Amino acid sequence: MSGLDELDDRLLVVFDGHCGFCNGWVRWLLRRDRRDRLRYAASSSPAVAPLVARHAGLLEPGGVPGTVLVFRNPLEAGEQPLTRFAATLALLRELPRPWPSVAAALRWIPSFLCNPLYRLVARWRYRIWGRLESC
Repeated sequence: MSGLDELDDRLLVVFDGHCGFCNGWVRWLLRRDRRDRLRYAASSSPAVAPLVARHAGLLEPGGVPGTVLVFRNPLEAGEQPLTRFAATLALLRELPRPWPSVAAALRWIPSFLCNPLYRLVARWRYRIWGRLESC
């Protein structure tokens, strides 16, 4: 990704490019994003550095996101960061059928149940799926 000016109304997915799980999730999304609704950038990319810096509270101590960050309208007045379960639901809603229906069904699960599970997977992601040398 060279810049954020080509996003239009797409969602920007900022992920840990060294995380095996995160890369697998992005590949899964790429295969299903037939309507071209998503854009992707590794958190270490210079193009997203200002965006990531504005939301530094969402990063782990090493400067890496502890979650996949999804931004709606980045670099605009109404910039909206989405994390954890809310980010997952937003991504599923952008995919073609049946994924928006899956997101609608999952929305009924309270986030206070899903977010701790999400944090647990995020904490163990390197141990289970490995750490990649390059993005």
